[in-house]
Amino acid sequence: MTAPADTRTVRAGGPLRGTIRVPGDKSISHRAVMFNAIAEGTAVVRNFLAGEDCLATIRCLEALGVPIVELPAGPRDGGGPSRSAFEVRGVGLEGLQEPAEILDVGNSGTSIRLLLGLLANLDGLAVLTGDASIRRRPMGRVVRLLAEMGVRIDGRSSGDRAPLAVRGGHTHGARIASPVASAQVKSAVLLAALGAEGETSFSEPVPSRDHTERMLTAMGVPVAVLGREILVTGGNRLVARSIAVPGDLSSAAFWLAAAAVVPGSELRLEDVGLNPTRTGILDILRDMGAPVELLDEADEAGEPLGDIKVASGELDAVTVGGELLVRAIDEVPIVALLMACARGRSEIRDASELRVKESDRLSAIAASLGALGARIQELPDGLVIEGPTRWKGGTVDTRGDHRIAMTCAVAALMADGPVTIHHTACTETSYPGFWDTLAEQGPIVE
Repeated sequence: MTAPADTRTVRAGGPLRGTIRVPGDKSISHRAVMFNAIAEGTAVVRNFLAGEDCLATIRCLEALGVPIVELPAGPRDGGGPSRSAFEVRGVGLEGLQEPAEILDVGNSGTSIRLLLGLLANLDGLAVLTGDASIRRRPMGRVVRLLAEMGVRIDGRSSGDRAPLAVRGGHTHGARIASPVASAQVKSAVLLAALGAEGETSFSEPVPSRDHTERMLTAMGVPVAVLGREILVTGGNRLVARSIAVPGDLSSAAFWLAAAAVVPGSELRLEDVGLNPTRTGILDILRDMGAPVELLDEADEAGEPLGDIKVASGELDAVTVGGELLVRAIDEVPIVALLMACARGRSEIRDASELRVKESDRLSAIAASLGALGARIQELPDGLVIEGPTRWKGGTVDTRGDHRIAMTCAVAALMADGPVTIHHTACTETSYPGFWDTLAEQGPIVE
């Protein structure tokens, strides 16, 4: 069988040492351009993650009549292929135009779900679609809640699968109780609430990441948080807000894990977002015994950030589930690798939603790490992992999942032979330049 063109082979080098700047936070990049698009005024979004997912959001906003101009990268954009700056000229909450074309989000689940809420404010019709993966992923959890606010959405499988046709412009407040904790679901509802008549209440089982609440507050929208309930009243205007996007903690997680497991390593990650709803990976590393330091902490438009330093050491087994799992949901692949390096039996629980990501992520983790020597068992909602692992060379398939690709690259840093990784172009969705940065650290990447 011929290997695909986007195949990489990684051979281990020595310890990883020095300083790394990771791309801008993916979640904040999406929201910064989307919220400023419906704000009043002009804003500049710096250190924007110029990956395929976030660029898909920009293309959709442009099709909705929002002027967005790319600017020359400056000192606050960090340089490199993954960082850009954009000027967004807001059209206001009622200024979105009915698109003349179908809005294609590519592989971006964040784009399609948040745009469903944004389009509730459009006086007209819009159709959303994406690639084959997006068209398989469930959208009903958002569609059903928006329907309670009067948003009309039609699609395949009774609105559970894209393409989805949205007719907005006539929404009303409601008491929305989400059965799942999801920042994408919550953000869609809060976006729809901005143009709704009356007050909208949103609650979820446990708090999900709160980038939307922080950004709306920074842009002048009163957001009341009462325990698990969030209240937003329609009719509030957003004021454009420039922002330098903090580094993406989900991208930093691969380097933090690599520093923790490759003997003799010590890395410092600069200007990384430290939102407490996202820092589960740091708590997991500490629980496993890894030395983690936070340095030079600051604030950017309501988002905490700082430098993170991690060094190698022996790791102990842990169990991750519940609220901690929610705060580390995107980092589960690299958490699984950490567990495979730890002494004893570790478990991941409450992660059933990962079966409907870019891939069945739990199955992909078990298959890829198992092929490289990990002792790993699938559960319906998680994984059981026995460590430590003696990593070996081999061949793995990412199944088009960017986080699986980068996790396998970290595993290769400890393997006794080369690791060949098929279908690696998917890393462009979240971390353009990842393979170049890896090669700069010493491993051979071909």
